Amino acid sequence: MSVLGVTGVTLDARGYLRDFVASLENIRARWRPVKGQEAKEISFAEGVERVLTLLAGVKKSGASLMFIGNGGSAAIASHQVADFTKIGIRALAPLDPSLLTCFANDFGYENAFANVIKVSGKRGDVLFAISSSGESRNILNAVAVAKEKKMAVVTLSGFNESNPLRKMGEINFYVPSSSYRCVESAHLFIFNCILDFFLAVTNYRPAPIWS
Repeated sequence: MSVLGVTGVTLDARGYLRDFVASLENIRARWRPVKGQEAKEISFAEGVERVLTLLAGVKKSGASLMFIGNGGSAAIASHQVADFTKIGIRALAPLDPSLLTCFANDFGYENAFANVIKVSGKRGDVLFAISSSGESRNILNAVAVAKEKKMAVVTLSGFNESNPLRKMGEINFYVPSSSYRCVESAHLFIFNCILDFFLAVTNYRPAPIWS
């Protein structure tokens, strides 16, 4: 078969779609009910429900959501800031080029997010840590600082099911795939699911553009 003039290339779009759907259907979640206890497996639906409970608490208290990620995961983090800010929840992602390059230069990239959280994070805030591999050192260090500051942590990871990030949050979502594109797309799906259900349970109605 010839694809774009290259022979021997098989374009199995149905297979690609089938693999992606399988990864969505097999998203797994873990929840750690008490600090220090081993996280236990829960259903994806229960994982979403527990995140909704966190979001309700944040909205009521006026606390903040923080999102961190690298590369494609950074783009997902920025997307979530826009979505949650739009519905009246304070949200931020420390991805401004001047801020991030300053902290990376001064503290090392592996500590950039961690040092931002030291300054900006507070008890009651929620950190969403996004990493396809679940092994990015700057993400792991940031989560450790967030836990020291008594922030709640929700993680999204993929690749190896025993990746360290999957063990660090109160709620942990795991996508069983070794494809970056698949894992990143699934992570965005998870956030879209959380947001849509949050809008449904809170009966959110957008404010008029002009007032």
